Amino acid sequence: MPDLLIILAAYLLGSVSSAIIVCRLMGLPDPRTQGSNNPGATNVLRIGGKKAAAITLLGDSLKGFVPVLACYFLDATPLIFALTAMAAFLGHLYPVFFGFQGGKGVATALGTQFGLHWMIGGAVALVWLFIAKVLRISSLAALVSMALAPLFVWLVWPAPELVAMQTAMTLLLIWRHRSNIRKLLSGAESSIGN
Repeated sequence: MPDLLIILAAYLLGSVSSAIIVCRLMGLPDPRTQGSNNPGATNVLRIGGKKAAAITLLGDSLKGFVPVLACYFLDATPLIFALTAMAAFLGHLYPVFFGFQGGKGVATALGTQFGLHWMIGGAVALVWLFIAKVLRISSLAALVSMALAPLFVWLVWPAPELVAMQTAMTLLLIWRHRSNIRKLLSGAESSIGN
């Protein structure tokens, strides 16, 4: 029963949209109707500035981090870790509280990775930061860092359930970025700060 509860709680926590809540509290437009129409930190940065984006990023990351970290206190198996991480991620992508219209999942995925092990989250974050700093394209940084995430999981905690979970998460994240991929290929993708 505790295993099912932590998975359900992870989905419900993932369903809380930090972007929408932050924008409402700060008197900003609904991120689903402005900019890229995506309720995520990058779009909040466009419409509300750095402070709103930082709060959104922290909130979305904690949605993934807290449930996965809780699995340690429950002495969970790798399968429960994997299902909990995926539930939080799916909650962000398909939130029950916001008509199943969620974000693209980068920050929440990163939160789950830090929850699994600081080395996994740290490796993904470093790749993201490097790509973002050099090329200044958030979506490309997300795609490259998350494409490498299954490798980082395998190197740090090579449980098949966790590697499979991260692979599935990466594929879903790529799918959610399909419009960004089209823009990247055509040279029309926005750079960070634009």
